[in-house]
Amino acid sequence: MSDKEKPQPAPRLRTHYQEKVVPALMSRLEVENPFQIPRLVKIVINMSANEAKENIQALDSAKEELAQIAGQAPQLRRAKKSISNFKLREGMPIALRVTLRGVRMYEFLDRLISTAIPRIRDFRGLEPSGFDGLGNYNLGLKEQLIFPEVNVEKSPKTRGMNITFVTSCKDLNLADPDGAARELLGLMGMPFKKRAPVAAPAAART
Repeated sequence: MSDKEKPQPAPRLRTHYQEKVVPALMSRLEVENPFQIPRLVKIVINMSANEAKENIQALDSAKEELAQIAGQAPQLRRAKKSISNFKLREGMPIALRVTLRGVRMYEFLDRLISTAIPRIRDFRGLEPSGFDGLGNYNLGLKEQLIFPEVNVEKSPKTRGMNITFVTSCKDLNLADPDGAARELLGLMGMPFKKRAPVAAPAAART
């Protein structure tokens, strides 16, 4: 059997989900069927490329960097309508998007948690307020340079990006989809800020 025909090992985080996260969530959510456990469906990365309106080479640079970060070629997003105040015409390239599923999704999440997030300056945990009420989490990053795949010396400018983690919580009809999604992502390794303890009422302390 050639090297190309050999089965590739499962991503570390997928194995972790199956062996550790699923049993833990079944206990916390008090369900007996593993199919009732939320899972990560996809990760969508959006990167702004507004400067491409004036410099098309900036778009090529942004494409290359996002491809390095995600491990997949990005899609070009164009303006749907013209806005004169922003000097924007319909059809202009304004952003890049990548949708990750399966193996690439788990591999990206692993690199994000273990390598990129710890490089954020003065990092004190991810804000838990980024959930949308349906069990999806939005994470905004100020710069792409926290990813070691990006060559800092060759990067012409810093670019922010938004990362959306889409879960299956909505489809499971859970009473608290955001809470279940936070449990899921937390068990996967997402470093959320810890909730501050609620102070007891004065009467209870006396």
